[in-house]
Amino acid sequence: MTVTPIMRIGRIGVWASPRTLGEQGGEAAALVEQLGYAVFWLGGSPRLSTVRPLLEATERLTIATGIVNVWQNEPAQLAAEHAELVSEFPGRLLVGLGIGHPEATSVYSKPLTTMREFLDGLDAADPPILRDERCLAALGPKMLDLSAERSLGAIPYFTPVEHTRSARERLGAGPLLAPELACVVDTDAERARAKARDYAALYLGLRNYTNNLLRSGFTEQDIADGGSDRLIDAVVPQGTAQDIAAIARAHLDAGADHVCLQPVGPAGVPRDEWAGLAAALIS
Repeated sequence: MTVTPIMRIGRIGVWASPRTLGEQGGEAAALVEQLGYAVFWLGGSPRLSTVRPLLEATERLTIATGIVNVWQNEPAQLAAEHAELVSEFPGRLLVGLGIGHPEATSVYSKPLTTMREFLDGLDAADPPILRDERCLAALGPKMLDLSAERSLGAIPYFTPVEHTRSARERLGAGPLLAPELACVVDTDAERARAKARDYAALYLGLRNYTNNLLRSGFTEQDIADGGSDRLIDAVVPQGTAQDIAAIARAHLDAGADHVCLQPVGPAGVPRDEWAGLAAALIS
């Protein structure tokens, strides 16, 4: 009998987009594994096949998608791509699924129903993508509930520590809670906050995120005009690697099982930032 390896999640991973990595995805994944991170989250809306070079370049690192967009994929095809990859790299692929944003697709409607139907399709596929091989991008209460009911758990994005605390209360013990944490590793406070605000600009124009920030205690005034300092500092912390590590630990203390670190600002692979954060959190 073949025993499926247990997926390695650990407490700290990194998050990077294909736009940042360019053609260096495999090299970047190998560095992430060498530094001791447990998971490499490939951001954006990647096709599942794009994780292959990352899997091939590493030996034990879990590769996760953040996120496969359900509007751009069919469950049966996604399950077939997943089956091919896990046959070669067992226990190392976590499929993060997400509904995306109404501003990004003309077909966006009934997000909760659409996600349920997509999960039904994954369950019906032959072979299926099993519940503990998938997780959901979840912010609001109902999607958090669905992540607990139908997947390994939730991967919130662009959220403060307060959201992690409330999400854990909503999920209860057991389901994975793995918030993404964008950050700027830079000791020049003015420059670092400017980088954080530049990064946040896109997300402050997407109502799924802004509605969630309002639920998390921020105001319309915090969201307006590029975001208040209070909001920017809470969602995209800045400072030394040790400063960022303190915020990551705050998420863990608030109930996160895993934190996905995303240094923003540098062009290309953020080698120095990953190394500094690993020294502060893993070594």
